[in-house]
Amino acid sequence: MTLDDDEVTRQNLRLLEALLFASAEPVEQRALAERFPPGVRVGKLLATLQSTYADRGVNLVNHNNRWAFRTAPDLGGRLNLETPVERKLSRAAVETMAIIAYHQPVTRAEIEEIRGVALSKGTLDILFEAGWIQPKGRKQTPGRPVMWATTPVFLDHFGLQNLDDLPGVEELKAAGLLDARPALAAYGARAEANDLYIDTDDEVPDPVQGELDLEDDFPLKR
Repeated sequence: MTLDDDEVTRQNLRLLEALLFASAEPVEQRALAERFPPGVRVGKLLATLQSTYADRGVNLVNHNNRWAFRTAPDLGGRLNLETPVERKLSRAAVETMAIIAYHQPVTRAEIEEIRGVALSKGTLDILFEAGWIQPKGRKQTPGRPVMWATTPVFLDHFGLQNLDDLPGVEELKAAGLLDARPALAAYGARAEANDLYIDTDDEVPDPVQGELDLEDDFPLKR
């Protein structure tokens, strides 16, 4: 028995839906396409499925070409079942995270130059263990220091589509991240002069969805 086109499409949508629901992490479109026969337009199927779930309790969202089902934004507050925070990011970690996000790829020495103080080893370790940053090669300077950049986990955690969605200078100041220290004031001026431009041409390899909050002692969710 040969299936007609509508039935084939329906079956493909069911398979796609099952693949996304079964995955604990966002799935790359390329990985999804590998589960279908050649010629199947997975991008079109994703768009159809996204439209289908647009008004439901869960939505199909795309973060840097990785797809996942997420709770509808207007229902998130009513489903808050987060466990008590056991650990918080220090102000140094929050500042370091922001500097990496806006200046990536950036070395440890460059982070210290911007902050105006030495960076303890544990600060980068915390961010790395959280999955928010990762090594991005080495800078071609004496000593070839490691450069750091954000990961898709960072985007997914804060509900960002891409790095262009990061808050602007005024929002950072309002959050208390940019204070009166000369180094951080210079950092803010530099970001403002560049319109907070982030080069997203380079791919940065891959947790709970949350809202971007750069206040002091931001909770690190495990």
